[in-house]
Amino acid sequence: MPDPVVQNHPSLETPKRNQSNQRSLLGYTVVALGLALFIRFFIAAPYVVSGASMEPNFHDWQYLIVDRLSYDFKEPERGDIIIFDLPGESGRALIKRVIGLPGDTVVLSGQKITIINEQNLKGITLDEPYLDPANLTGTNAMEVTLEADEYFVLGDNRRVSSDSRIWGTLPRKDIVGRVFLRLYPLDKIGVFPSVSRYPDK
Repeated sequence: MPDPVVQNHPSLETPKRNQSNQRSLLGYTVVALGLALFIRFFIAAPYVVSGASMEPNFHDWQYLIVDRLSYDFKEPERGDIIIFDLPGESGRALIKRVIGLPGDTVVLSGQKITIINEQNLKGITLDEPYLDPANLTGTNAMEVTLEADEYFVLGDNRRVSSDSRIWGTLPRKDIVGRVFLRLYPLDKIGVFPSVSRYPDK
C-alpha cells in the first residue's frame, strides 16, 4: 500500500500564525515606543509657542522642535533661542534669547544692553536688529554679574516679557535645549530660527 499522505490543514495553522504575528507586532510596538520616548526625553522634543514674549520672531501656535542633546557637548551661546524650565517652577517652560553668559556683567540702560567681560573690558553694546522698536517702550536700569553656570535671558518683546529682569538669572541646569527647527506655520519653516550672533560672540 502507498504511504499515507499527510496534508496540512489551513485551519490548524492559522492560530499559530496569528499568535506569531501578534508577538511580532507587540515587539515592534514596544521598540517603536521605546525609541520615541528616548528621542522625546533625550534628543528632541516638540513645543508650541504660547504668548507674545518673543514677538515679532515667534508667535502663538508656532510649532517648534527643541534640540535637547547639543548642550550636553557644548555650552549655550549668546543669541541662542532656548527652552527652559522657569526657576522654582518645574513644569512651566519658557522660550527666551540668551543675552548674558557665565562671567559676563550685563548692564541694561534704557533700551541699550552692554556686555562687559574678559574679552571686552570696556564693554560692548549689543546690536539687536531682530527687535521691533514698538516693543521697546519703558526704561530698564540694572546691572548683574553672572556666576559660573548662570545665564541672563530676555524675550524679544521687551515690553511684555517676563525674563531675567523680573525673576533673575537662569541656572544652567534649568535649560532644556535650544530651538532647532520651526515646523509651523509652513511659510516660517526654518532651522535655528531667529538665532543671532554678535561681534564679541
